[in-house]
Amino acid sequence: MKLSQKQIFTVAFYNVENLFDTVDNPLTADDDFTAKSKRRWTLSRYGKKIKKLSSVISQLGTKVSSHSPVVVGLVEVENSKVVQDLIRHKNLHKHDYGFVHYDSPDERGIDVALLYDKKFFEVISSKTYSLELTDDNGDIDYTRDVLRVSGHLHGELVHILVNHWPSRREGEEESKHKRIKAASIVHNAINDIKEQISDPKIIIMGDFNDDPTSESVKKNLVTNDFYNPMESLFEEGYGTLTFNGKWNFFDQIIFSKNFIECNGTQHSFLYAEVFNKQWLKIFKGKLKNSPFRTYIGPWYKGGFSDHFPVYTYLEKNQ
Repeated sequence: MKLSQKQIFTVAFYNVENLFDTVDNPLTADDDFTAKSKRRWTLSRYGKKIKKLSSVISQLGTKVSSHSPVVVGLVEVENSKVVQDLIRHKNLHKHDYGFVHYDSPDERGIDVALLYDKKFFEVISSKTYSLELTDDNGDIDYTRDVLRVSGHLHGELVHILVNHWPSRREGEEESKHKRIKAASIVHNAINDIKEQISDPKIIIMGDFNDDPTSESVKKNLVTNDFYNPMESLFEEGYGTLTFNGKWNFFDQIIFSKNFIECNGTQHSFLYAEVFNKQWLKIFKGKLKNSPFRTYIGPWYKGGFSDHFPVYTYLEKNQ
């Protein structure tokens, strides 16, 4: 039986790559994103990025669903103002999105956030979990918090965990322990939920800076009661970003298995996709077909992000 588009709802995630406003924050390392910096991050350029990102978000999942995404996890947003500017743009304004955002201690001043369509999702509670790391000198290495949002999706209680794990800047192996530690923080959040609710419905999403087959994700995050649909996409050759000509699949949405084994629950997982339209790609040169980003090094290119967004479809069963 063919499902009605009205029965299908989209859950999405997008690393929006350095969505900074143009105002210098003296407490964070955002100096590159001001009008007087070498990058010349002007209001005009900021406005173009908001327009482009809001256009992408508005299209996620619409080939199958008649609705805009019910929830969208975001990473690399500077503050609540940029999230407000994003949802107030005419591309998204009609969808009446709300959002959850907390300032995190990240040294660059980038945070995670969750957009939600108020027509379908009602926030009940939210909180953050800190990832406490130290550098080689024993000093605190500030990074992004894990955001937990609990709410009712069409009346069914769902818990969403938004992540932006530590990067591979020091090297994949050298930094692996940080992402394994991040996985343990996510499980702390999951355990908190399970102490209050039996068999909770949980969605874990984020930029994990590791692939679905990496140790931090496959062995430390995705336990037996979770399912990662991005693993099969990665094995089929899909990716969400490139590095040195190689595709990686850092952006993932992971479901507790009670989304797969329906058992009379209200929402069930259908399938996942990468939003990798041709117009989101670099069209020539050595980076051809990679995500069309805003800057390459210090040079302004006027693109979207260095990551493709990912999205999944849920069927509303009742």
